[in-house]
Amino acid sequence: MRAIIKYLIGFIFLCCFELNAKENNDNIAIVIHGGAGWFSGMPESEIEGIKNGLKDALYVGYKILENNGSSVSAVEASIRILEDNSLFNAGKGAVYNADAIQELDASIMQSKDHNAGAVAGVRKVKNPITLAKYVMENTPHVMFSGDGAELIAKDGGIELVDESYFHSEKNLKRLENVQSKQNKLGTVGVVAIDINGIITAGTSTGGMTNKLKGRIGDSPIIGAGTWATPGCGVSGTGHGEFFIRYNVAKEICSRHLNRNISVLEAASNVISELKSIDADAGVIVLDGSGNSAMVFNTPAMARAYKNSNGDEIILIYK
Repeated sequence: MRAIIKYLIGFIFLCCFELNAKENNDNIAIVIHGGAGWFSGMPESEIEGIKNGLKDALYVGYKILENNGSSVSAVEASIRILEDNSLFNAGKGAVYNADAIQELDASIMQSKDHNAGAVAGVRKVKNPITLAKYVMENTPHVMFSGDGAELIAKDGGIELVDESYFHSEKNLKRLENVQSKQNKLGTVGVVAIDINGIITAGTSTGGMTNKLKGRIGDSPIIGAGTWATPGCGVSGTGHGEFFIRYNVAKEICSRHLNRNISVLEAASNVISELKSIDADAGVIVLDGSGNSAMVFNTPAMARAYKNSNGDEIILIYK
């Protein structure tokens, strides 16, 4: 009888230990991208500005994680920094469509319960990622578009601005010469894992210069440009039509989890396959231990990473 009692006590202790381990994750980490393939020919001052923008977003997000904040809060805060920086193709820096209008998309997803929120084609929302988070947390739906999304923003007290807030002479010139090597192709995105082991992925974009009015890319589409599931999270950047057709973000996580390969191998294989069909692409990925992959098939991708082991990376070129 004593042996049985001792066994039961040990079993209960082990269960409690395992539960505690799941609820407390020492490997907090955050990874960021600021777009792929659009840095050629940029002035050095803008390159430094992009690096500083990445650093600001990285430190803001990581500080939240370090203070036991949620990965959802970290992702939103980091992306807001990038949306407010006109050097990135999101929020204030959004490029123009063929009608010289800026239409913005964003999405966010968390691994714990696959809860997600997204908005597409908004024109007056200062920070689309905040509206996407509001959709996730306060509505029974996943995606809103256009005027409907902006009504949700108004109801939720989310900051709306006049469309002139997004005006950019630089981006208008890009519209006039869409073949320029300085044309923006990318988006911004963040993936983070918090102290509870919950992964959140978020993406925000102004889309592609000269896109047709109403065109929606991969960034607000769950599974294409954004995906988070237990053990894996992805945010993508590049040619959105291909991300949608091949469900790229989810595909990377599926390969990592189902084939028992690293996120680096899974991401590298998928991005290589996209290159074989002439699709410019880049992704950031985190696994359940906070290990990252930052993979792209273009000349450059603005990217940054920081974890609780003291690792820190801020890079643009290969």
